[in-house]
Amino acid sequence: MLQGFRLLAIAASLACALPAAHAAKAARPAAPVAPLPFELAHNLGPAGEAALQTLVDRFNGETGSQLKLTRLESGERPAALNLLRRYDVSDVLAQPTAFVPLHAMMTKAGQPLKMGALYGDLKAGAVDAKGRLVALPMLYSTPVLFYNKNAFRKAGLNPEAPPRTWFEMQGMLDKLQSAGYSCPYTTSWPVWVHIDNVSAVSGVPAATDKGQMTFNGLPQVKHVAMMATWSKAGYFKLFGRRNEASQRFHDGECATITTDSREHIDFQDAKGVELGVAPLPYHDDVYGGRQSSLADGVSLWVGAGRPAGEYKQAAKFVNFLLSPDIQVEIVRLYGGLPMTAAARSAARSRILQDGDRTLEIAYASLNGNGSKPAVRVANIDPVRLIADEELEAVWKGKKPAKEALDISVGRGNSVLDAKQSLKKAQPF
Repeated sequence: MLQGFRLLAIAASLACALPAAHAAKAARPAAPVAPLPFELAHNLGPAGEAALQTLVDRFNGETGSQLKLTRLESGERPAALNLLRRYDVSDVLAQPTAFVPLHAMMTKAGQPLKMGALYGDLKAGAVDAKGRLVALPMLYSTPVLFYNKNAFRKAGLNPEAPPRTWFEMQGMLDKLQSAGYSCPYTTSWPVWVHIDNVSAVSGVPAATDKGQMTFNGLPQVKHVAMMATWSKAGYFKLFGRRNEASQRFHDGECATITTDSREHIDFQDAKGVELGVAPLPYHDDVYGGRQSSLADGVSLWVGAGRPAGEYKQAAKFVNFLLSPDIQVEIVRLYGGLPMTAAARSAARSRILQDGDRTLEIAYASLNGNGSKPAVRVANIDPVRLIADEELEAVWKGKKPAKEALDISVGRGNSVLDAKQSLKKAQPF
């Protein structure tokens, strides 16, 4: 009997202790859930990757996130975030279900985008028909003319008076050649510069917003033919279809170059080169005068089918990128155009202290009159390859400009008619 009373007492004691234990457990704070690791895929070169890693390290350090860089491989499933160069955008258009609009991801993550903060000149090609962001124009730029002031002095030219027009530039190239430069002028990204942007600056866009190629008009034919005479005279040298020419300018071999404005960062340490910058020249015999150039470059796209936790972290990274101080850091590291008006003001103040006028020149070039078509030849890789091939034929003296551009437009529109998705500025 005594043993039974003891058992009852123990049971009663346990019964009293259990609620207290449960209460203590409930009061104990839950262990924090670590943010999901997620990836940012890219195909930047070594210098670009190093700059990007600096931003990622700062983001992870400030937010406790686990963002990792990985290589962007064509044909593989996109990562949560993907940095795409202008010539990669056709991959997005070809597989739209592999991506989701940026605005949709941000809304689901509870961090909607404030579109009013984004600078207007950077929206073309990055927004849908309702003006919503489908991608972030993270590292955009516009073509400008860089020139070596030391080369100008050697040729007896005023280093503070770069050419405004292509006609004026021709006389300067002759003097640079006479001064001993075997490469007075070169260009990177020939289709982007000499088809898309020369067309835009001339007031005759290379393509319609419905994806019809139209870059075989009189202004384009005259320009490409002029370049052919420059090539024959030795004024102009072509080194490749992308940015191969930039190294030739960096090394002092070429006296002038047309390329993306962001490359002022890459040219800062060029030996023997005192860097000058000017807007992309224009043809002063085209009706309406100089129109605005175009902005494009590296954009940030969201991969589909990722866990909600990854998208929450991705949304944090997007807002991190849009903060003014990070925008200034991107300009310092990579040279891209600031995405917001506030960031532009901050970057302009800092950069001008260094005497670098590239941002000022780039924005002045963008802010002219004229349309900014969302469809660009350089963004549609199959069409760009055709245009590159035909431009090279002209500049090597194998075809007249009119014939080559007619063929480019005809072949390009045939490709687009067969692949209707490529006619769109964006896939959604």
